Amino acid sequence: MSDDKTLREALAERLAAGGRLRSPRWRRAVLDTPRHEFLRGGYFRRVDGDGPTGWEPVLSDDPAWLPGTYDDESLVTQIAGTVAPVDIHGRIFRAPTSSSTLPSLVVRMLEELRLEDGMRVLEIGTGTGYSTALLCHRLGDGLVTSIEVDEDVSARARTALGAVGLRPRLVVGDGLDGYPEDRPYDRIVATCGVLDIPPAWLAQTRPGGQILATVCGWMYSSELARLTVDDGVAHGRLLGGQVSFMLARPQLPPPLGMLPDLGQGEEREALVGADDLDDWTARFVAQIAAPRTQRILIPREGGETWQVFLDVDAGSWAAVRRDGRGWTVRQGGPERLWDRIEDHLTRWRKDGSPELDRFRITVTPDARTITWSS
Repeated sequence: MSDDKTLREALAERLAAGGRLRSPRWRRAVLDTPRHEFLRGGYFRRVDGDGPTGWEPVLSDDPAWLPGTYDDESLVTQIAGTVAPVDIHGRIFRAPTSSSTLPSLVVRMLEELRLEDGMRVLEIGTGTGYSTALLCHRLGDGLVTSIEVDEDVSARARTALGAVGLRPRLVVGDGLDGYPEDRPYDRIVATCGVLDIPPAWLAQTRPGGQILATVCGWMYSSELARLTVDDGVAHGRLLGGQVSFMLARPQLPPPLGMLPDLGQGEEREALVGADDLDDWTARFVAQIAAPRTQRILIPREGGETWQVFLDVDAGSWAAVRRDGRGWTVRQGGPERLWDRIEDHLTRWRKDGSPELDRFRITVTPDARTITWSS
C-alpha cells in the first residue's frame, strides 16, 4: 500500500470519528482523492514568536511535506496575493491570501449541501481544487463549475485537477458575480467569507435550490449559513460551529487611513464593555448592527488601551475604554456605532444569549436580515 493511500485512509477515519464524514459516498470521495496532488507546489508553515507571525515554506522535497498534506489543517498556499511557497527562502511576514481548507470543514460543507445525483453545482473559490475534485467525484465533471478570482491560483488548480483526471469547468473571475452561463444551479457553495449574499447568487439558483456560504463582518466573527432560494428571496439559518474563511477579496475592509481625533465626539458611560466582544457569538451580534465596522486596539498614554470601532466609509467611530470598574465610550461621525452595537447585544442577552444555530437569515437582492429566537 502506498504511503499516500495509507494517509488518505487515516484521514478518512479521523473525519468519520469526528462526525464530519457521515455518508459512504463522501467517504469514497475522500479515499479516492489524493489531497497531496493539490499541494505539489508546497504550503506555508506558521512560525510564531515574540514578533509578528511568520510563514516558512514546506516544499515537496521536505520529509514533512507529504504527511502534512493529510493533516486536518488549513494549509496556506499563497501570501500577500502573489507569493507562493517556491518563491520564498526563509520566512515571510505578510498575510495569507489563499489556502487549502482543513478537510474536516470541506467535508462538513459537502455533507451540508445534501447533494443528489444530477445536481449542478457552482463553487465560489476554486483554491487548490481539492474540494472541486471531491465534488467531481460525487457528481461528475460536467455538473461542476468553479470560479476563482486569482488567475495563478486557478491555473495551479487546473493542473492538479488534470493530474488526477478531472475536467470541471474552471472560470477566472469575480465569484460574487457567479457564472450565469451554466445557470440555474441546484447548489451554490462558497469557500470564502462574504459580508452579504450577492444578488447574482440568488438569480442563478433554481427555485428550491440552496446556497451554502459563510457570512461575516469586518470584526471577523463568521458563521456558515444554508439558504433556500424561492422567487429571488433566500431564507435559512446559521449552522453553528464557528466556521471561518478568508473574506472574498472584493469585500476586504478598506485601509484605515488617518484615524479620527479621539478627543472629539460625545462621551458617556458604556452599558456594554468592549471585552464582551471577545466572545465569538457576541461579536457576531455586534456585526449584525455594524457589519462594515473594523475593531482596532490603540495604546494611549499611561498604559491605557482604547478599543476603537471604525466605519471608514461612513466616517463613524466609537472609542471604548475602561473607566475604573466600568466602561466609557466616546463616539463621533454621522452615526453612533456603539449605540447600535449596545442595542443589539442588550436585546440578544435579554433573549437568553442564544447560540448561532438559533439565528435565522433572510436575503433579498437589496438587503440581508439576521434574527434569532429566544
